[in-house]
Amino acid sequence: MLRTLNLDGDRQADLNVHGGPTKAAYAYPGEHYSYWREQFPEMELPWGMFGENFTVEGLEESKVNIGDRFRLGSAEVTVTEPRMPCYKLGIKFGRPDILRTFLASGRTGFYFSVQRESEVEAGDEITLIERDENNVTVADITRLYGHDNSDVEMMRRAIALEALPASWRDHFRQKLTT
Repeated sequence: MLRTLNLDGDRQADLNVHGGPTKAAYAYPGEHYSYWREQFPEMELPWGMFGENFTVEGLEESKVNIGDRFRLGSAEVTVTEPRMPCYKLGIKFGRPDILRTFLASGRTGFYFSVQRESEVEAGDEITLIERDENNVTVADITRLYGHDNSDVEMMRRAIALEALPASWRDHFRQKLTT
């Protein structure tokens, strides 16, 4: 069951940074696995290795807007933010450099908030039901966060996004004043 705060049975240890209304579920593009297999040929990388709840196809960060709304099975979800890696990814991969490498790659995946709870299962179709008109992609947010302080116009657009959590908007406001 996909609920407002998370999937049933998906327990997060630290609810300050995992789960909750803006991070109820994490989606990761399956297309990225081939890239990571090239980067780390010695590692086995099964689906779910990045901690995602949903391994998705055709929803790469450069094609998905913050605020886009999808039907997932009969649930309805909204894209809220990219994933920022934490130390637990380093532990899972057994390599401390994965955090920097993950963020620099731009292959972050993204979080959903849940507008309509429902049971979901493997193989459920994910269908775009509303495209956010602001056209700020998940990749844009990651780029602005990671290394691009010069795109003032995009930061202003990001600050205006209702679907983007307040902590992100505050971060970009701070960048604009420094």
